[in-house]
Amino acid sequence: YAVRAGIRDVLGHFWSESYGQIYPTLARLEADGFVERQPGERPRSSVYGLTPSGRERLLALLLAPDEPSPPRNGLLLRLFFGHVLGAEEVERLVRVHRERATDQLARLAAARAEIDPDDAHGPFALLTVSAGEHSARAALAWADEALGVLDGLSREQRSPGASPPGR
Repeated sequence: YAVRAGIRDVLGHFWSESYGQIYPTLARLEADGFVERQPGERPRSSVYGLTPSGRERLLALLLAPDEPSPPRNGLLLRLFFGHVLGAEEVERLVRVHRERATDQLARLAAARAEIDPDDAHGPFALLTVSAGEHSARAALAWADEALGVLDGLSREQRSPGASPPGR
C-alpha cells in the first residue's frame, strides 16, 4: 500500500501502477536478489529496500533508452466518434478533462511547495513537476479551444448520430 501511495503521491502526474503490478514485481525483484524484505511496523506488513545488485540494476534501467509506448487516450477516441455521441456529450467530456487539468495544476503547485530546491533531489523533482504543469496548462488551453469549436457547431452538427463529413 505504501509503495502505491508513494507512486500516486510523488510520481502520480506522470506514472501510475496498480496493486496487480506492484505485488508480483516486488516478489520477482526479491527472488532476483534486487530487493530485500524486512518486517514492517504493522502486522503482516513489509518494508522493501534495494540491495547493492538492485541499485546496479536500477541504474542500468535508468540509463537504458526510453521505449515509447503506443498511445491510448480514451478521451481522444471518444472525441473522434463525437458525431455519434453528439456535441453535448463531447462538451461534457471536454469539461471533465478541463476540470482534471485544473485539479492537476493545484496538486502540482502543492508538490512544488514541498520540494526543497537545495536538496540533492530538488532540482530533478522540480523538473518533473514543471513538465506536469506544462502538460496541464496545455490541456487547459486545448479544452478552451475545443469548447469554442463545439460552441460554433451548427445545430445539425450538434446532433448525436450526425454523419461525419464525406462519409
